[in-house]
Amino acid sequence: MSEITVGVLGAQGRMGSESVHALEAADGISVVARIDADEPLEQLVEAGATVAVDFTSPDVVMDNLRFCVGHGIHAVVGTSGFDDARIAEVRDLVEASPGVGVLIVPNFSIGAVLMMRFARVAAPYFESVEIVELHHPDKVDAPSGTATRTAELIAAARAEAGTPPVPDATTSDPLGARGAVVDGIHVHAVRARGLVAHQEVVLGDAGETLTIRHDSVHRESFMPGVVAGVRGVVDRPGLTVGLDGVLGLE
Repeated sequence: MSEITVGVLGAQGRMGSESVHALEAADGISVVARIDADEPLEQLVEAGATVAVDFTSPDVVMDNLRFCVGHGIHAVVGTSGFDDARIAEVRDLVEASPGVGVLIVPNFSIGAVLMMRFARVAAPYFESVEIVELHHPDKVDAPSGTATRTAELIAAARAEAGTPPVPDATTSDPLGARGAVVDGIHVHAVRARGLVAHQEVVLGDAGETLTIRHDSVHRESFMPGVVAGVRGVVDRPGLTVGLDGVLGLE
């Protein structure tokens, strides 16, 4: 197998810099471009990058993807902010460029991927389910992409099983104490110094509760997923959301 040449976008950021170190240490992968804010994306082409890893920000990530797909460069995206409209736009982009793969990953932690999978399996068996996500206060979006994706997976599993909507007698919540609602699932966001990335799914039924929790205490926990994503995207043309398929969990 030929060496995979990678350009990292947002290379000076927390996740970007950690990814550069992990990718440089991985067999069969070479980091050929390190691009940060206001630096030209043309460096990807000049360096011969076949894959771009994007850890930038929601306000620039779509422009980055348009550039990458337009130049035949596969993309692994860890930047958040992908709602249905953005997902649809990315799908249109890759359909117009056959052979190019884009992998959008809500969470690169293997443990987080499994947490989401376990929650999806458990959700139809409980009357109630809510999500609490906890992150550092420098995170710009809420709820997190992981929490949003988890809620979508839970809602889809419950709908497929014919599970009734989650009960909630709340009729007055002027301050928004019940949190966000994603596909009928309540999501609560906590931001506090000292946290990295944490999430728990709380499920409840008569006489019992089940809590599924995952904690990332250092960004190195995301690196095996970043490496797996880079290796996997070159063989997955089109749009893929989540690491499940790359990890053989589909």
